[in-house]
Amino acid sequence: MAFTYRILRRPWRAKAPLYWGMVPELAGIVPLLVLFGLQQPDGFRSLFWRIGFENKQNSNPNMILYAYANYQPLPTVPFVWSKTLTNYNVAISILSLFILLAKMIATIMKVFYPIFGTIISLVLVVLYTVSIYGQAGPDYADPRYPSPTPWHLRIGCSLAEPYGAAKTCRMVQATLGVTVYLLTVYLCQLGFAIWAMLPNKELDMYDSDAEDDDDDGHPAKAKNKAAASVVQLQPAPAPAPAPAADKTPFTPRTQAFHALERKLPLRNS
Repeated sequence: MAFTYRILRRPWRAKAPLYWGMVPELAGIVPLLVLFGLQQPDGFRSLFWRIGFENKQNSNPNMILYAYANYQPLPTVPFVWSKTLTNYNVAISILSLFILLAKMIATIMKVFYPIFGTIISLVLVVLYTVSIYGQAGPDYADPRYPSPTPWHLRIGCSLAEPYGAAKTCRMVQATLGVTVYLLTVYLCQLGFAIWAMLPNKELDMYDSDAEDDDDDGHPAKAKNKAAASVVQLQPAPAPAPAPAADKTPFTPRTQAFHALERKLPLRNS
């Protein structure tokens, strides 16, 4: 037995959180795919940008046209109103579904180790943090109407009612809520993976000569399997020697039969 910290082929400390953690992940990915898909290519972006400007809540969506008309340098479109954010959100939702399917297959094949879980969860946490920043990001393109967050998150959907976009406004708010929920799920998965990567004496004690893939690298399983193999390799006990053919077994009943034969009258004659 040796004590060696394993980075790649490292077992999980618990399997139940690994399996059941995919259920809330799937429950967040599916609605997010639908919500992000409805926003592409321009489900609400230009409309909400215009509503905010007409109510003096953010910059003017026509600022690019004004720059072209006045031969001025093109301004930077705020990330919250950009097409880049819309495409980015759709891309990460599709990527999340693909990663979930890959995780399921790798878990069934027993090749999904904590190091992979740590890297994947960290990447997804970063991606969804950027998405949340974009959905709730600032708009300082117009100094007259600075907007630290979009108007539909600060004020509510009352401004959208005259435009017939109240339902769309609530859908956009729900999209941000589901994104935050999924980010929370990935943060929990990241914490669980990091916990499995921490040094542990029981997990790091293993027999390098008897390591088997079927044991998932778990020392307790390997120890039980080694003990079972030792029991199987022990020689079977030798059978008891059979009595010789020329020797009659002697029992108390045999002695009684001999005494009875001597007392029979036919024997005396």
